[in-house]
Amino acid sequence: MTQDPDFTTFVALIDIDEPNVQNIQEAASIWGDVKQEFEAIGASIEESYATLGAFDFVVIFDGPSTETAFKADVILERHGLSVQTMEALDTTEFSKLVKDL
Repeated sequence: MTQDPDFTTFVALIDIDEPNVQNIQEAASIWGDVKQEFEAIGASIEESYATLGAFDFVVIFDGPSTETAFKADVILERHGLSVQTMEALDTTEFSKLVKDL
């Protein structure tokens, strides 16, 4: 994954909000629409995974601002998904950041 230096990476942990999603096939079919909607706000989905455990999906996306991440959350929630998004920093960049502390 190559990140634009002007973009921030975000990780969205996603649960299916059961009352709003009728079946798992419906949940699987929304990702094309979500990708287009992200692109419309200037965000880019870099990777996405269906997961076992506490969350149903993990989506890694890049965007130009925290405001874009808020918009991305609204897009996901509009599709019946419950979202928890965090800003992420590449571990190499993290190492540089804390090197002199």
